[in-house]
Order: sequence, then structure tokens, then C-alpha cells
Amino acid sequence: MSLATDERAAICAEFERSGPDRPTLCEGWNARDLLTHLLVRERQPWNAAGIVVPALSSVTDRAMASYADEAWPNMIDDLRKGPPAWSPFRVGKVDEIANGAEFFVHHEDLRRGEPGWEPRPADPELDGQLWTLLAAQAKLLFRRSPVGLVLRRPEGAQQVVATGYGLVTVVGEPAELVLHAFGRDAARVELEGLPADVETYRAAPRGM
Repeated sequence: MSLATDERAAICAEFERSGPDRPTLCEGWNARDLLTHLLVRERQPWNAAGIVVPALSSVTDRAMASYADEAWPNMIDDLRKGPPAWSPFRVGKVDEIANGAEFFVHHEDLRRGEPGWEPRPADPELDGQLWTLLAAQAKLLFRRSPVGLVLRRPEGAQQVVATGYGLVTVVGEPAELVLHAFGRDAARVELEGLPADVETYRAAPRGM
């Protein structure tokens, strides 16, 4: 199974457990808002441009509003079934590239939206998939880092992401490093480096 396939199933199960009103890490969004976002992105891609283009946000807002009266179980079923036959996300490679990180990060947005969360149990297969994802996407996600940057797993494996003046090493399990890379503060990582470098790094944006 792929990361996208596994995380699609996992986030659907989490939506069933959470109900529509659970808070998420996405500011201002509850679980229903998050699920609506995922459905619009996958099933109405022509209306999803506002996700990344602020000037088109009203188009996306209208598309999300179209789900206002949709039954919660039906929404979960639609996400579980996957994209329609005509959707570009139906292509396996596109699904994996576009949805692997999307579903993983939003699954954690849902899991960690309330106090008392804990990381998922260790899973070597998932950790390997996420470490590979970082190898492919870290340079993009950390492109605005003002200092040299290294990602390191606790057992010692590391990836050099950026070179430059100063150096910060971000230490954590692959899941935590991915969430940190996507700008989530609810990630258990440690920052190693000179205090001035760490503060400079902290002030820089991360993610897409």
C-alpha cells in the first residue's frame, strides 16, 4: 500500500471517531471544515484554486459552502471512495505525490487538535515512507530557511537540507519532522545550534 492510500483510510477512520465538531490544528477549522477542504480539493479541483491563490478564495469558499447540508457520514464515504474517475488524483502516481503528505499532515491536524494528544505508536514502514517523503520535498518546504539546515532522526540518520551561514539541526522522528516541515508547531522536535542561529531559524516561515 502507498502512503496516500494508507492515510486516506486512516483519516476517514479518525473522522468517524472525532465527529464533525472536533477542533483541528488548522486555525479556525473544525473537523467538518477540514473534511470539506479535502473533498473540494479532490472532487472540485477547478474550485480549489483559492487554497493557494488568495484572490480566488471566494470561489473556494462557495465550493466549501456547498457541503453545508451534506450528511457527515456521506462526506466521509466520499473521501474514502477516492476521487471520481475523471479526477487527476485518480492516477496512482499523481495520488501518491499529491496526497501522501496531504492526508498524513491533515490526519495529524485532526488527531492533535485537542490537548492530550500523543504521537502514533512507532511504525517502521510509515517512518520509512515519511523519511523518503522528506528526501523528496524538504528542500522545497525549507526553501526559506535563513541558515544551514540538517534533519536528523534520533538514531542518527540525517539529511542535509540547506547550506549557508549558521547551522541548525532539527532532531525528531520522521512523522514529527514532516509536521515541522509543514509549519505545524504541534510537533515534537528539538532544535540544535547556536542560540542566534536557532532564533533566526524560528522566525522564518516553513511549508508550502
